[in-house]
Parts: sequence; structure tokens; C-alpha cells
Amino acid sequence: MSADKMAERFLDALRDHPLVADGAMGTQLYERGVLYTQNYEEICVTRPELIKSIHRDYLRAGAQVIETNTFGANRYRLAKFNLEKRVKELNEAGVRVAREAVAESTAASAWVAGNVGPTGLPTLKGLTGRDLAEIRSAFEEQVAGLAGADLITIETMRSPEEMRLCIEAVRATTDLPMVAMVSFDAFGTMADGTTPEAMADRLAQWGADVIGVNCGDGPAGVFDTLERMRGAGLPMAAMPNAGIPRRIEGRMLYMANPEYFGVYARRLIKLGVRLVGGCCGTTMDHIRRAANAARMHAHEGAAVSEGGSVRTTGGAQEPNDPTMSGAAIEPAPGARVVPLAERSPFAAKLGKQFVVSVEVNPPAGMDPGKAVAAAKHLLANGVDVINIADGPRASARMGNLALAVKLIREGVEPLLHVCCRDRNTLGLVGHVMAAHELGVRNLVIITGDPPKMGDYPDCTAVYDLDSIGLLRLVRGLNHGRDPGGKALGGVTEFVLATGAEPAAMDYAREIARLKKKVEAGAELVMTQPVYDPAVLTRFLDDVEPWGIPVMVGILPLASYRNAEFLHNEVPGMRVPDEVRERMRKVGSGPLARKEGVGIAREMLLAVRHRVAGAYVMPPLERWEMALEVIDGVK
Repeated sequence: MSADKMAERFLDALRDHPLVADGAMGTQLYERGVLYTQNYEEICVTRPELIKSIHRDYLRAGAQVIETNTFGANRYRLAKFNLEKRVKELNEAGVRVAREAVAESTAASAWVAGNVGPTGLPTLKGLTGRDLAEIRSAFEEQVAGLAGADLITIETMRSPEEMRLCIEAVRATTDLPMVAMVSFDAFGTMADGTTPEAMADRLAQWGADVIGVNCGDGPAGVFDTLERMRGAGLPMAAMPNAGIPRRIEGRMLYMANPEYFGVYARRLIKLGVRLVGGCCGTTMDHIRRAANAARMHAHEGAAVSEGGSVRTTGGAQEPNDPTMSGAAIEPAPGARVVPLAERSPFAAKLGKQFVVSVEVNPPAGMDPGKAVAAAKHLLANGVDVINIADGPRASARMGNLALAVKLIREGVEPLLHVCCRDRNTLGLVGHVMAAHELGVRNLVIITGDPPKMGDYPDCTAVYDLDSIGLLRLVRGLNHGRDPGGKALGGVTEFVLATGAEPAAMDYAREIARLKKKVEAGAELVMTQPVYDPAVLTRFLDDVEPWGIPVMVGILPLASYRNAEFLHNEVPGMRVPDEVRERMRKVGSGPLARKEGVGIAREMLLAVRHRVAGAYVMPPLERWEMALEVIDGVK
């Protein structure tokens, strides 16, 4: 069938029955030994057979729509590799290779989608009209090179303005059907705060034929967002990630297994989604499950499920460590290392009474008033210290040091997270020394979530240090020495906490790293949320010989879907079958939150006698749930 006929049939087919798109290209190239330092779009020219083999594998798995390997083939992204003059060549090659793969497969009726991604510019704020015109021109240039495709797919747009420019460029360049997909942050909004409902209306007004969501935290989050976009009345597309990524042995792995992905593909189709595929981390097995779900749809009625959400902290980058080794540090001449119990009121309580910390994070906007009020309320009701995350989930928000200082002024003791993602070694030194001067005494040292997980995936991560390296550095400051070993002329008085995942998939590696953290200077361990007493008991048995206090992480479940999402998509989280079944019976709403609090209290009481305290992470800023969990426990 001719390309014109295929394009004409695409929207008709979409209205008639759900179609299945392919999965991740970058993941497959990486699995086949192509390093991320190479330009993936150029491989359409340098190694076309490799790209074709991936296309063919997806077609065999059941994909009916194959996206060209051209996501980053615009002049802005290509300029990073000195390829900006080859936009037309690389896009045409992407279409040609996909066409050949379809022709050589048994799925000769599959559609070829010309794929367009964002420019990679961190923000469009402050750009002139000329700058915006250049961005639109860049999209027009790319789309012209995709002229031989059957349709255009726009993906991973986080800025409404950039999406508008891209849609205008597509409409000015071609009459092909257009699928416009955006990505939302952990709070369910675009980078500028636009909601899914408002974004859906804009996509319809700007001229998209199909609207949708790709990337994100996994199938559950995409499902929740698309539920809110149905009002626009256009066909919808869903291409979620395979869950939240986790770096293991230097590789970024995605944790949503194909079976779980297939379950959500079925739910998405029942919701009314007409095009289902995969984004980062998805494989042929994920797409095979989605294809099975599409085939089953003809025999089933429609149904809708209900949802929940989750926050996580932490990361797993492991760069080289240029700081001092873990060997004993001699205090600088004349320096007195302050004993742990004397460094802060919080430290004085450790080991002497059961302590409670509750997480209250900086706002995404300019007003920290709500967070300050919540912290004061929690302190007045028995909480000892307030945890403040450092850019949790790699999101853009007020710096946590500002909130920490405001809390100190209000008589509230903070426990400040410091992550290694955003600052080089000099920046980290300056940051922690400034925090000390401003009165902060309690630190939680973490590596930090990769930017790929957050609002601005094209931002660069620094990672001069990981958590082990930063612990060594701050331990040195506590001994009166800078990273090079020179005397500071004084000492810092930081309490050094760190994180751990008792339910980590590679548990042996997690314990080995935790031991290195303790050797590097960690004086307190704060765990990720745990829902299985047996898992935590094993962890406590293993760390007991080290003599380090442990605060158990507690995250009350908010709904059944919240429990399923945590179990299937969040690294280091395992929710036992019996706990998920309890949440299934109550679904969502007040009864579900009450059950979630009950489960959390049971978990805490089971290990109360073995831990130094609890680190409570209330879902969705429901701080009263934290107080309900600790009621009567202290």
C-alpha cells in the first residue's frame, strides 16, 4: 500500500480499534553496546542494519506503529555532536530505515511514524520573538525531512510553548496525521504548572489529531494523567516508561516488568486510549504484552480504575570519588571534634529516646508559608525534627536551605538533605559550610535522583561525588580539614545521616555500600519505606554489629493503586501481597487512607524496640497522616 494510503488509513484505523506502537529505541541501542556518548540518530546512517533489527523485533512483538529513530534529530540537539548541518539527511535516513524494516517483516501494513522530540533547551522563558521563530524553524526543518512517514509523533514535550511551536511547524509543513504527546512532572503539571485538563484543551485547539502522554514515572502515572485529559474529546495515546529508573552497576534499569506493563496497557485501552506503546526502558516483551491487551479488547467491555501517587528520594549514580579515603582523619592542629551528642538537640536524643522525623519539602513556587506552618504544627504534636529533601525527584523548586533557615528562625529543628547531583565538589563544600554558618547541624547525605526522572530531563547532572564521597568530605570538615586536608581554622558540627534500601533488589550490594557509608562517616541510617517486617528484621540483623542507630522509613499508603505503584514501579520498594490485598478491599478515599495508616502503625510497632526512631513521609502533603501513624508510639 502506498504511503499516502497508509497515512489516510491511520486515523480511520485508530477510531476503529486500538493500535500498538513500539517501545524504547535508546534502551535497545544501549543493550546492544552503543554508548550514550554517541549520537543515536546518526546510527541510522552509520549502522542502519542495527536500527532495522530493532524495528523488526518490535514488529514481531506486535507493534503496528514504528517510530523513526529521529527523536533528537533537530539542529539544537545535533549541534552537541557537530551534526546540525545534517538534519535533512538524518531524518530522511530514519524514515528510510523504518520503511525497509517494515517491508522486510511480516507486518508489511505497519505505519511509520516520524518521531520529533524537544530541542533540549532547558527553558524557553526569556527568549525573544526571534529566538522562538528559530525554534519553530528548526522543527519545520526536521519535519520536512520526515515527509516520507505515514504520521508524525511529537514526544516528551514538557513546555506548552515548545509544544505549540512544534505543532505549528508540523501543520505548516505537512498534512500528515499528528500525535502530540506531553510529559508531566511528579505533581501532575507541565513545567509551567499547566494541568492535564488545560493542556488537553490546548493540544486540541492547536490542531493535534491525537493527544497523549509519554515518558513519566510508569504506566500508573500515565493512566492517572490521561483520565484527566479525556474531556478534550480527541483520540488518546499512551507511551509510558517502564517505571522509575534505578542505576545498578553503572547502568540505568527500569523496574516495571512486562506483566505489570501489560495489565496497565489493558486498563489504558479500557479508559479509551487508542494508541498504546512504550517509552524509556520498555522492551519487546513489554510491547508483546501491550499487543495481547489490544487483542483482548475486542471481547471485553470498558472499565475504569482508580489511582494514587508516590514520592521517592535517593539515587544511584556512582562517579569516581576524588575526596579523602575512608581512613582515620586526624583533627587539624588545635581542632576539637565535637562529640555527636553535643552537635544538636536532635543528636542528643538519639539512643536516649524514640525520635520522629517527618518530611516537609520546599514549595515549587515562592511561598514557603504552608510548609513552615505544617512544620510548626508537627513539632507541637510530638515530632522531633523536620526532614527537608534536596530537589526531590529532580524537580525544580525552592532550595531546601532557605526553608531550613526559616524553620530555625521559628524554633523548628531541620534535618537537611544534601544531594550530589547539582553541585561540583567546590559547590558542595560551599553549600554545607554556608548551611553550618546559618545554623544547620543535621544533614542527610544522598547521591540524588538523575535529572531524567524530573521536570527537566535535559539538564546536566554533576555527580563529582556520590554519597560516600560527600560523607567523607563532611566528616573531614567536622575534623577541621577541607577536602585537600588543609586546616579550616575551625570545625563544623554536623550530624551525618545517610539512606538505605532494606528491600533493594541487589541487597548484597546495598549492604556493602551502606558499610562504606558508615566507614566514610555516617552516624545514622534512615531507610526507604518498608512494608514487610521480615525484610526490615533481616536488615536490622545485618547492620546491628555496626552499632549505628536506624530510623525506619514509613510512608502510609494512600490507596490500592498507590500500593500497586510502589510495589511494581519504585526501585527498592516491596509491598507484600497481603498488604496490597488489604488496600484492594478499601480502594481509595478516606477508608483507604485510614487503612494505610493502620498498616504503617503495625509496621512501626513491629520494630519499635529495635530502631532509634521513625522517618515518616506523608503522601501528598497529608501531614495529619504522619501524626496518626506516631500517635501513642513515642
